[in-house]
Amino acid sequence: MTHLPKSSPPPPGPSLPILPAVPAQPAPPARPPGSGPAASPPPAPRRTAFAEGFDQLRAAATTEPGRLRIIGALLALLVVAFGAVTAWQMTDRAAAADDVLTSSQPLSSDAADIYRSLADANTAASSGFLAGGQETAASRDRYEKDIRTAADKLVNAAANADPDSPSTATIAKLNKLLPEYKGLVERARTYNRQGFPVGGAYLRYANEKMQQQMLPAAEDLYKKENQRLRADYADATPYPWAAIALGVAALAALAWAQHRNYRRTNRVLNQGLVAATATATVVLLWLVVGHSVARAGLNDSYDHGVRSLNVLHDARIASLKARGNENLTLVARGAETKKVGAQTYDAYDYDFRTDMADLGKYLADAANLADDTSGEQPVTAAVGNMTEWKKRHTAAREQDANGNYQQALDRVIGTKGATGECFDSVDENLRTALAHEETEFKRAAGDGRDALTGLSAGAAVLAVLGAAGAVLGIGRRLSEYR
Repeated sequence: MTHLPKSSPPPPGPSLPILPAVPAQPAPPARPPGSGPAASPPPAPRRTAFAEGFDQLRAAATTEPGRLRIIGALLALLVVAFGAVTAWQMTDRAAAADDVLTSSQPLSSDAADIYRSLADANTAASSGFLAGGQETAASRDRYEKDIRTAADKLVNAAANADPDSPSTATIAKLNKLLPEYKGLVERARTYNRQGFPVGGAYLRYANEKMQQQMLPAAEDLYKKENQRLRADYADATPYPWAAIALGVAALAALAWAQHRNYRRTNRVLNQGLVAATATATVVLLWLVVGHSVARAGLNDSYDHGVRSLNVLHDARIASLKARGNENLTLVARGAETKKVGAQTYDAYDYDFRTDMADLGKYLADAANLADDTSGEQPVTAAVGNMTEWKKRHTAAREQDANGNYQQALDRVIGTKGATGECFDSVDENLRTALAHEETEFKRAAGDGRDALTGLSAGAAVLAVLGAAGAVLGIGRRLSEYR
């Protein structure tokens, strides 16, 4: 029997650790052929420049030099913003104040002159018609001068009106109607000299064109220019609250920065910050005081200039309309009537009385608005002239009612004791009052505009200097950390 050899035991040595069994991992699923390489995971979204800048700013704010740089930048930005807003708002207000003085108010006066010239031309035409073959050269020249004045003022208004403004269409309408009216007046004058009654019909037709088309259009132009004037006042007078608020904020920030500097360094003054504070204070005081003075001047020019001018223009227009209706009462000789309630009146005489009532109201308003003797005296004189005018008109109407047409005519267009003298006196006194109020307006509006002179440019320059002072003041503190 064969014996197998015994196996020898393993040599002694360190024993290896017994590892636990690792479970088998499932095989990844087979990818279909032709599907390409495996897709890589999407990259992380890139941070925005704002977020990175904010992190850098936050990191800088953890150190004193970083905080100083941030404070200096914010102070400079605030001072520059204060100067920029001040310059912007003051530029707008100065431009509006200049428009009040040199554009909108003169155009408003031109519009009133257009109305007055047209109404006066209509009055002169009716006066010349009543005189017939005895029309004076002065009456003829007055009519021609009024027509030329109206045409010249229309040309000036067209040159200064915006192409798409509402005034442009009104000016074009008046330019079209003016030669038509003049042609009707010339026909009336021609037929009247030949003794044809149709001349009166042409004059009444011309008057209708004037009263129903031209004068309403001129009045509309006057109202539109007054609206433009009020809009310029509204742009020039409001307080610049945005600039004032920025100025107060800039001064508060500069005061806080200097207080912080004092607490950390025990130094009372920082020359750069003091210079920035001084320039911001000067700009703020200049802004508040300058605009307050300008506002006071512009408000005074409106209260004691524009309002008086408007009332006086209205009074002058009412007197011209009254004179024209008074003349046409004799031209029509009862051919035109108006029924009011149960009563029937001569149409032109009824309108005359309405115009005189308006004249009295406007003169009373003008007397109340007059703030000195030079402005009050001509208005008071005009009131006296109006009272005498009414008396003479009543006497003329009595003569006409009694069939004394020539005597009535003499009391209206005669050379002595006629209503024409009263009308001329009223018109002359109103012209004097208008000239006085025009001077008062120009003085007050000019003072208001001049108070804003240099404010915009000065604010911009001082703001730049103030910002530079703030940067230099903070820079001096930064130099201590180097």
